[in-house]
Amino acid sequence: MTTSLPGGTWTLGDLTVTRFGYGAMQLAGPGVMGPPADPGAARAVLREAVALGITHIDTADAYGPHVTNQLIREALHPYPAALHIVTKVGAHRDEQGGWPPARDPESLRRAVHDNLDRLGLDVLDLVNLRLGNALGPVPEPVAEAFGTLVELQREGLIRHLGVSNATPEQVAEARAIAPIVSVQNMYNLAHRTDDALIDELAAAGIAYVPFFPLGGFSPLQSSALDSVAARLGATPMSVALAWLLQRSPNILLIPGTSSVAHLRENIAGAGLPFSAGDIAELDKIGA
Repeated sequence: MTTSLPGGTWTLGDLTVTRFGYGAMQLAGPGVMGPPADPGAARAVLREAVALGITHIDTADAYGPHVTNQLIREALHPYPAALHIVTKVGAHRDEQGGWPPARDPESLRRAVHDNLDRLGLDVLDLVNLRLGNALGPVPEPVAEAFGTLVELQREGLIRHLGVSNATPEQVAEARAIAPIVSVQNMYNLAHRTDDALIDELAAAGIAYVPFFPLGGFSPLQSSALDSVAARLGATPMSVALAWLLQRSPNILLIPGTSSVAHLRENIAGAGLPFSAGDIAELDKIGA
């Protein structure tokens, strides 16, 4: 495996992963429901991600539902020793394509076992507890739900824990219950609510994994981004990914795509070099 991916590596507990990872959500059908139009192409993207050196794949059994986990197993099992698959629990899918919460102890236990079974694993490397709803974080206690995952960790089914779609207060509450190795929240150049949280987590050695709404960086339609991208001869997406990698060493990327060509483009773009002036110009977008 190559180690030349942009950003180098980060350690999640005792797991070393590439900071440039891969998010499997887009491998499911439209609206993250049902199978993809071309399952063979989806498996090819997963194999190419591993061939290019990516050691961090993000998934969830709710994607499809079940579709992305099945594709990952078909494409990559038995898994390379260096590959780490991160999943999340705490929501399921309804017939309308919604994401209703499923954070009661029984649902969480079932979700963990479903992930294990469909991925073909005996233990999950990292499980993120998905909080809030489709609109974002919701202030509410997390002790019962997170405590259930801690129990599953003690039973040997989970190596490491994290939280997703969480407020800073929920992150603090979870950390008071048990160690976490990652926080997965919405964040990008234009949506920088978590700036202070990122810095706090970096100081504690905890990863921050930004995710974006379907459609990618659609909130980033700005003349500043377009200007920097044009000057560097790059796409706005490439600039936005590269900005995230330079923002803080604890930021891990999981851009998703169903295209091998787009995967390679994302990797190349994330390695863009910035001048101090470029960064100052980009930083103003979220100011």
